[in-house]
Amino acid sequence: MRAAVVRKSGGPEAVEILEVPLPEPGPLEVRIKVAAAALNPADAGVWSGLFTPPEGVEYSGLGLDAAGTIDAVGMAVSLKVGTPVIVFDAPVLRPTKAQAEYLVTDLNSIALAPEGMDLTLAATIPMNAMTASLALDNFALRPRSTLLVTGAAGAVGGYAVELARTRGVRIVAQGRPEDEEFLRDHGATWFVPREEDLSAAVRRFVPDGVDGVLDAAAVGAPALASVRDGGTFVSVRGDVLPAPERGVTVLLTVAGVEGTRLSYLAALAEVGLLTPRVAETYPLSKAAEAHAQLARGGQRGRIILVP
Repeated sequence: MRAAVVRKSGGPEAVEILEVPLPEPGPLEVRIKVAAAALNPADAGVWSGLFTPPEGVEYSGLGLDAAGTIDAVGMAVSLKVGTPVIVFDAPVLRPTKAQAEYLVTDLNSIALAPEGMDLTLAATIPMNAMTASLALDNFALRPRSTLLVTGAAGAVGGYAVELARTRGVRIVAQGRPEDEEFLRDHGATWFVPREEDLSAAVRRFVPDGVDGVLDAAAVGAPALASVRDGGTFVSVRGDVLPAPERGVTVLLTVAGVEGTRLSYLAALAEVGLLTPRVAETYPLSKAAEAHAQLARGGQRGRIILVP
């Protein structure tokens, strides 16, 4: 089978397509014929050398989330071949991963795909919606609590806004001016252009500061200044965590595999409470070009590889 891999770190051009052995599922594992695989910033950590494979490993695969159909099953698996699923293949360093024609993963890493949804759209759900959901669990949010989401129109931020809306939270969404209509339509109570002084803009709407900040855009200290005394600040990037102040709790969220949560998120998408977005699609053969586009940034939604 063909797979996107990295043999030598560098820039996006380090991504290449190799013919590799077709993997076989073991007990409690399934093999998935990949229909679509999403690109995420974590992939850049592989081709840039931030994540280095163990000594003696020839190449590292790419891709943390995908959608496809079950192609083969291991022992003790009752799912049927042909079942559409979404996948969060969390281990970063493995010889082959989601950006390939086939993927072997364990049962806890999959969920039934949203019924009736194109699998290209469904592939954008696993990692980003999971990250947003886990991040929100760090807040003591109640109906009418206030939450600032930075980068609110991005892949994680967009899901965070919609998930927070299901909890009755009042949301301050930060984004580009052209994102305002989308964000208001998907749950934002207030909108702040990213060009404005963040704390001042937020406190026009919530004078004492918001109860919490989900810093999906890695703004750091300026976002922390928007939180009320004793509130909560959650980031998805460990390299930009600000120092705690004013009794504000500062936390980092790292997405992990939770099969039940992934199934819940798929169900929300199925009934229209989560909005998957595809920025661009590329064939697997043009994986290096797709990763170069990811590195340029600015996408609204995920870049997708189609085998």
